[in-house]
Amino acid sequence: MIKNFSIAVFSLAFAGISAQVKKDTLAEKMLMYQLPNGGWGKHRSDKKNVDYAQKIDAPLLKVIKAGDNDLATIDNNATSKEINGLIAAYQTTKNPAYLKGAEKGIEYLLTMQYENGGFPQYYPNSAIYRKQVTYNDNAMINALMVLYSVAEGKDGFDAVNVKLKDQSKIAIQKGIQCILKTQVMQNGKLSIWADQYDENTLQPEKARAFEPISLATGESTGIIKFLMIQPLNPEIEKSIRAAVQWFDESRIKGYTYNVARENGNVVRVLSKKEGSSVWARFYDIPTNKPIFGDRDGSVKFNYEEVSLERRMGYSWYNEAGTKLIESDFPKWLKKNNLAQ
Repeated sequence: MIKNFSIAVFSLAFAGISAQVKKDTLAEKMLMYQLPNGGWGKHRSDKKNVDYAQKIDAPLLKVIKAGDNDLATIDNNATSKEINGLIAAYQTTKNPAYLKGAEKGIEYLLTMQYENGGFPQYYPNSAIYRKQVTYNDNAMINALMVLYSVAEGKDGFDAVNVKLKDQSKIAIQKGIQCILKTQVMQNGKLSIWADQYDENTLQPEKARAFEPISLATGESTGIIKFLMIQPLNPEIEKSIRAAVQWFDESRIKGYTYNVARENGNVVRVLSKKEGSSVWARFYDIPTNKPIFGDRDGSVKFNYEEVSLERRMGYSWYNEAGTKLIESDFPKWLKKNNLAQ
């Protein structure tokens, strides 16, 4: 009688604890989409980007349950977005499943990192350019920022297993060394970074047909900002100063980049604007001239020669260097008590 009563009390207590476990709708979907190796894909079954506000994609779940790890990537914010999302959900719900899912994602990032410190776009899928060390779309920097949060215990990541924190500290240092090694030497001077690199030689490589070997401005601003939050040493200081100098010397003054109508078509064009500056997305490494790729693999030095489809389907200029030069760099100098 007493035994049965104890069991009943325990069952009621357990049920009470279970009922108290809060759930987050988006986090639940993230766990459903997590691949066996801990990473996440970037696309739904209809090839559109994963949107956790949409209803569950049943065909995609079927693929995931089949164990297709080839979908796992850090492209388009995939995996880093979910890890951050799960940690945020864990902070508000204390649901252990969310922390466990985030830790599994962190383990995936640690596993995919090359010994040289770089990160491929996909892992384990190594087809075409997916195995290259990839800064494109901030893939590697997004991964490193997650690991930085783990290592520093920031933004809710203090809850992560201490073993992962120690591993993340090592991964960050390897990543920084890779960044310093891959900063392109241009005409005898350090410049900025390419979008992607050969995973063995760490030499700049091309990716898609319209993404030629080149210096990449948008991604380089993300790299510089990542270096700016690291403890200062002579190598990092030299790297940042050289990159900011390149941006200052390579700006296209008096222009902005916007959408306009041309010959009945809506296109992206450079327009004059006093006091504004833009940078081309890509710069030729030998000449430092803006270059533009096209679907057929051709490389052009004249933006007007790029096909209409690519002119509208890709952003060829940006203004990212303005904030870097006028705000981020001065703040970094001040923080570290450095002279201009």
